[in-house]
Amino acid sequence: MSPKTFAFATVTVLTLAAAFPAQAQIWPFGRDRQAPPAEEPAATPPPAPVVPERRVASAEDRARAARLDPLSRAVFWAAEVSIAPEDVEAYLFLSQAQRELRRYAEAADSAQQALLIAPGDRRALMQVARAKIAEGQAFYAIAPLEQARAMQPQDWEAISLLGVALDQVGRRDEAHQAWQEALVLSPDNPSILTNIALSMAAGGQTADAEALLRRAVALPGSTTQMRLNLALMIGLQGRTAEAEQILRRELPPEMVEQNLSWLRQTSTSAPPTSGRTWEALRGS
Repeated sequence: MSPKTFAFATVTVLTLAAAFPAQAQIWPFGRDRQAPPAEEPAATPPPAPVVPERRVASAEDRARAARLDPLSRAVFWAAEVSIAPEDVEAYLFLSQAQRELRRYAEAADSAQQALLIAPGDRRALMQVARAKIAEGQAFYAIAPLEQARAMQPQDWEAISLLGVALDQVGRRDEAHQAWQEALVLSPDNPSILTNIALSMAAGGQTADAEALLRRAVALPGSTTQMRLNLALMIGLQGRTAEAEQILRRELPPEMVEQNLSWLRQTSTSAPPTSGRTWEALRGS
């Protein structure tokens, strides 16, 4: 190749190289790698919903709750114990409402929970006893009532309830001793007289029970339940029409019919002097 020709080739190569873009100049050793796409920022999670803080009811709200029906009170106090599981008072009010709803096992559990939180609390001991008696498990009410009586010997109510528990388990002599002790502390107390009368009726002394209940309902402080007990005593002796008069003064019509149906069925199933179990009397 002549020097002239070589020079031309050299110039041609240099010119061609200059004509390629920059990335071609690195070929065949490789090409520019594409930059990875930029990562998108992580999505910001939505803010958590604001849950209002639950607080126990005020003293005013609790006072209003006391005027509600038993079911509404049970709902109210169940909410209170869920907010404040250490609230003894809330458990005691819950137990009372459950007992009025005849949910006796639940009432006993609520009262026991109060006693676990405050061992030896006299109010809790009394509520446990009431629930156990209502549940028909009076044996388990005796120890709490004896403890409550020891804590406050002048309280007629604990002694009268102890009489009920003793009577329910068949210890009738001891029960009547307890009631006599309670009457010394609170003479002519209609509640104590009613408990004695129901015990007499359960033992078959229906006429004597009626006389004692008539005395009880004539005293200040007598209640609707005592008058209904009197109607029961009269009806058990076959005087259904007389019992009906009392029932219609105390109960709405549909409940009157239920009670009259029970009385008619009970009166025809056994002689009125045959004695009734505590459960039959309580269930009426």
